[in-house]
Amino acid sequence: MMRVFHVLPLSLAALGALACSSTPEPTIDPNNPCPPGQWCASAVPTTPATAVPTPTTTAAPAGSAATPIPPVAAVAATPILQGMGTTEAPGMKPDGGPFAGQFQEGQALEQQINISPGKCYTVVGIGLGVQELDIQLVSQPAPALPPVVLAQDSTTGAAATLGGKASGCWKNPLPIGGPGKVILKATKGAGIAAAQVFIK
Repeated sequence: MMRVFHVLPLSLAALGALACSSTPEPTIDPNNPCPPGQWCASAVPTTPATAVPTPTTTAAPAGSAATPIPPVAAVAATPILQGMGTTEAPGMKPDGGPFAGQFQEGQALEQQINISPGKCYTVVGIGLGVQELDIQLVSQPAPALPPVVLAQDSTTGAAATLGGKASGCWKNPLPIGGPGKVILKATKGAGIAAAQVFIK
């Protein structure tokens, strides 16, 4: 009888250990028809691909035009442009009034002028917010033909001068005049720029 009492606790302990270490019967998930431990393509949840938004840029399109500022507003730049004219175009007089525009980087503003025969021209310009302002003087032989560049500034920075004191004014070598344009371009930076043509 004593042996039975000694063996019984050992047997119960062994059964308990077996019960704890045995693997339970696999249960089937109704949402996942695959057997446990196996991968099924149909069980992988699929999510629709979403497009990544592309960042938009505020840079001006190539060749786009600046927004002209009314002549009354452009007159505010007159004292500065006259001061530049005194330095860069001594003895010359203004040809028309100043013109100005609101620029994004890369934009240009055109001002029509009449190029007179034998006359000498200087153009000065100043930018506020525009870090590199460029000036060109072009002729427009006919509306269907491309413009011809007659002169351009060689200065750098927000202040630009075409035909200034250092290089001398640009003189029309032809005995006849014709239509032309002064082109202001905000090569770098954005803001307001104004210019004045001087003649003698």
